[in-house]
Amino acid sequence: MHLDLTGRTALVTGSTQGIGLAIAVDLARAGARVAVNGRTAERVDAAVARVRDESGGEVVGVAADVTADDGTAALAAELPGVDVLVNNLGVFGAQEALTITDDDWRRYFEVNVLTAARLIRTYLPGMRDRGWGRIQNIASDSAVVIPAEMIHYGVSKTALLALSRGFAKEAAGSGVTVNSVIAGPTHTAGVEDFVYQLVDPALPWDEAQREFMRAHRPQSLIQRLIEPEEIAHMVTYLASPLATTGAAVRVDGGYVDSILP
Repeated sequence: MHLDLTGRTALVTGSTQGIGLAIAVDLARAGARVAVNGRTAERVDAAVARVRDESGGEVVGVAADVTADDGTAALAAELPGVDVLVNNLGVFGAQEALTITDDDWRRYFEVNVLTAARLIRTYLPGMRDRGWGRIQNIASDSAVVIPAEMIHYGVSKTALLALSRGFAKEAAGSGVTVNSVIAGPTHTAGVEDFVYQLVDPALPWDEAQREFMRAHRPQSLIQRLIEPEEIAHMVTYLASPLATTGAAVRVDGGYVDSILP
């Protein structure tokens, strides 16, 4: 399958590391002009260099805190129009349910849900005017299987699925697709830290990963963490002219025990 995004501009939020960085590389390899986004110029510059080196593609960097109105405005001023928007930015972390404060709940909702809504409001009108666009929100298996150790995160990702479906209706018939990608437990630096919150920190990584999957994600059919590139391949497909719309597409290694998508 040849996925050609030549001539398209793609913005990936939170793309200085992890899943976002892998998505940026994969989109650039498909021919897109990719905008890497993060909060600090230093991290953005380093990520731009890495994406350019690994893809050989056209890459630009925009340092802006898109969790705030002024940061989003600064981003839009520097990048007024995009063809592909990937809302990847998010926060997560383990916390006992009864210790999650109102401020914690607000932070997770504001970062994981409202940031995506704000960016969709910013870029969807231009996509609709041009008759083509791709919007993707990176969700999580935690949206469907709420983890006991971080229900605030799970609930925010459930809301993100609903946000995606709602904006798909807003974009209906316009040539713009809106989808969410349900990422399963994925191997990133942040997840390594999370894993070591739940298993013996003295364990070597390979053993720690196996223990985490055995104890906390036993329903995974691949019985390992997903690599970020596996998520990126689905995102690139959904950014292509072949994309569906209004879908919640799973890349979860069979973690969600369901025969439905």
